[in-house]
Amino acid sequence: MNKTQLRRYAKLLAKTGINVKKGQWVIVQAELDQPEFVEMVVEELYRAGAGKVSVEWSHQPLAQLHYKYQSEKSLSEMPKWELEKWELRKKELPAMLYLESSDPDGLKGIDQDKFTAVRSARGKIIKPYRDEMDNYYQWCIAAVPGKAWAKKVFPNLNVNQAVEKLWDAILSAARSDGPDPIREWARHNDEIAKRCDYLNRLGLVSLEYQSKNGTDLKVGLMEDAQFLGGGEESLKGAYFNANIPSEEIFISPKAGEAEGIVYSAKPLSYQGELIENFSVRFEGGKVVEVKAEKNVELLEKMISMDEGAKMLGECALIAYDSPINNSRILFYNTLFDENASCHLALGRGFTNCVRGYEHMTKEELDKKGVNDSIIHVDFMIGSKDLNIVGVTKNGLRIQIFKDGNWAF
Repeated sequence: MNKTQLRRYAKLLAKTGINVKKGQWVIVQAELDQPEFVEMVVEELYRAGAGKVSVEWSHQPLAQLHYKYQSEKSLSEMPKWELEKWELRKKELPAMLYLESSDPDGLKGIDQDKFTAVRSARGKIIKPYRDEMDNYYQWCIAAVPGKAWAKKVFPNLNVNQAVEKLWDAILSAARSDGPDPIREWARHNDEIAKRCDYLNRLGLVSLEYQSKNGTDLKVGLMEDAQFLGGGEESLKGAYFNANIPSEEIFISPKAGEAEGIVYSAKPLSYQGELIENFSVRFEGGKVVEVKAEKNVELLEKMISMDEGAKMLGECALIAYDSPINNSRILFYNTLFDENASCHLALGRGFTNCVRGYEHMTKEELDKKGVNDSIIHVDFMIGSKDLNIVGVTKNGLRIQIFKDGNWAF
């Protein structure tokens, strides 16, 4: 891979993704797949003004071993030093850069009952820290190729060719394959902002989804809800891009207001395994039935993590003719596949999708209808014939999507 282009990508993550501030602490979380690029991005973070950069490494095979040999009790415990780490993060609010590269099947065969129980137990301990930090710091999720992931996406190539091909696909999807990715993202953010402004002027109270695959779903929206997308601003006044790539415009629906059924358009990579060809049916705002051709038990465990896991936390709008979808590449990675076409998310909603959220308590936001959960799992529903209609308070019906793409 051209090192000049990788350097541009690293600079994009530092300046547009994180938008690191002078003297700021940045934590980079990465697997062991691309240490040279991690070194490059750390240098770009320092060049952009970071005062300290910490790298936290992980490795899927080690997770397999931990779950094989440790007890559920041992895995669920959080020792004092780990809690002190979260206390420090809550106090210092470091920017977070997550570099994804894991194998979509990397945890296949793991004891999923054990995995789910441990994740639930640890999630409940961590959640209060996350809640206090929410919206106060910059964060960005991006990706680099891992060998196993690359072979999953391009099975007919040898490992080196597959990694090179996946690098090309990542940079293209991230709008980082040209001479000035930072300028390209400024233009992209401006276009997304204009669409958000239009949608927010409509005063919608619900969204209705229909497609020929059987999707027929109505979702209620909160009063004072707002559509967001592209760059966002932290409560500390830092503008950043949470996802690179990102094509979505999203809103948090009202918890407990969803009726109907929705069918997946792409596989869902969850807990290191793939859930394929599935449907989710809602009554009274909650999931009452799930079906899947593969790993339905895993899907059932997901919606049982807590009460909020059965309700929607996000509705995201992405044109079917998006650059990622038009690449005809199935990434088996939610960061990319969710930005190929429309998706929904089960679990936690976004507090900043409510106007004036910064002046509200958590209890007030809960009352507004922001769903609360220890999970937030996106799944893709966009199809070539998906139609979405927005309904206003006065009953006016406005076409938002027609045949999979924006109607305006």
